[in-house]
Amino acid sequence: MNQELRQFLTTRPDLINFIRFNPIWYRYLSRDPLRITEMEKEAKRYYGKTLSQKVEKVGNNVQMLSMLLQFTEMMKD
Repeated sequence: MNQELRQFLTTRPDLINFIRFNPIWYRYLSRDPLRITEMEKEAKRYYGKTLSQKVEKVGNNVQMLSMLLQFTEMMKD
Protein backbone atom coordinates (compact mmCIF):
# COMPACT_ATOMS: atom_id res chain seq x y z
CA MET A 1 0.00 0.00 0.00
CA ASN A 2 1.16 3.51 -0.78
CA GLN A 3 2.90 5.31 2.11
CA GLU A 4 0.83 8.48 1.66
CA LEU A 5 -2.34 6.43 1.67
CA ARG A 6 -1.23 4.64 4.81
CA GLN A 7 -0.58 7.98 6.54
CA PHE A 8 -4.02 9.22 5.47
CA LEU A 9 -5.65 6.12 6.89
CA THR A 10 -3.92 6.55 10.25
CA THR A 11 -5.81 9.83 10.64
CA ARG A 12 -9.13 8.07 9.96
CA PRO A 13 -9.72 5.18 12.40
CA ASP A 14 -13.20 4.58 10.98
CA LEU A 15 -11.69 3.79 7.57
CA ILE A 16 -9.11 1.50 9.12
CA ASN A 17 -11.87 -0.47 10.83
CA PHE A 18 -13.84 -0.57 7.60
CA ILE A 19 -10.85 -2.03 5.77
CA ARG A 20 -10.36 -4.61 8.50
CA PHE A 21 -13.97 -5.77 8.15
CA ASN A 22 -13.76 -5.63 4.33
CA PRO A 23 -10.26 -6.87 3.42
CA ILE A 24 -10.89 -6.74 -0.32
CA TRP A 25 -10.18 -3.02 -0.05
CA TYR A 26 -6.53 -3.77 0.77
CA ARG A 27 -6.22 -5.20 -2.72
CA TYR A 28 -8.18 -2.43 -4.39
CA LEU A 29 -6.16 0.34 -2.73
CA SER A 30 -2.80 -1.31 -3.28
CA ARG A 31 -3.58 -1.54 -7.01
CA ASP A 32 -5.21 1.86 -7.37
CA PRO A 33 -4.79 4.35 -4.49
CA LEU A 34 -7.17 6.76 -6.20
CA ARG A 35 -10.08 4.53 -5.20
CA ILE A 36 -9.88 6.01 -1.70
CA THR A 37 -12.87 8.26 -2.44
CA GLU A 38 -14.89 5.23 -3.53
CA MET A 39 -13.90 3.46 -0.32
CA GLU A 40 -14.96 6.48 1.75
CA LYS A 41 -18.40 6.42 0.12
CA GLU A 42 -18.69 2.69 0.77
CA ALA A 43 -17.64 3.20 4.40
CA LYS A 44 -20.32 5.87 4.84
CA ARG A 45 -22.93 3.40 3.58
CA TYR A 46 -21.51 0.70 5.86
CA TYR A 47 -21.65 2.92 8.96
CA GLY A 48 -25.02 4.46 8.08
CA LYS A 49 -23.75 7.99 7.63
CA THR A 50 -25.36 8.81 4.31
CA LEU A 51 -28.04 11.48 4.16
CA SER A 52 -30.80 9.05 3.26
CA GLN A 53 -29.87 6.75 6.14
CA LYS A 54 -29.85 9.66 8.58
CA VAL A 55 -33.25 10.86 7.36
CA GLU A 56 -34.64 7.34 7.72
CA LYS A 57 -33.27 7.11 11.25
CA VAL A 58 -34.86 10.44 12.21
CA GLY A 59 -38.14 9.32 10.66
CA ASN A 60 -38.06 6.11 12.68
CA ASN A 61 -37.40 8.07 15.86
CA VAL A 62 -40.31 10.44 15.14
CA GLN A 63 -42.59 7.48 14.46
CA MET A 64 -41.56 5.83 17.74
CA LEU A 65 -42.13 9.06 19.63
CA SER A 66 -45.61 9.47 18.15
CA MET A 67 -46.51 5.89 19.10
CA LEU A 68 -45.25 6.56 22.63
CA LEU A 69 -47.39 9.69 22.84
CA GLN A 70 -50.43 7.77 21.60
CA PHE A 71 -49.76 5.10 24.20
CA THR A 72 -49.56 7.66 27.01
CA GLU A 73 -52.82 9.25 25.78
CA MET A 74 -54.50 5.85 25.88
CA MET A 75 -53.24 5.25 29.41
CA LYS A 76 -54.70 8.57 30.60
CA ASP A 77 -58.20 7.57 29.55
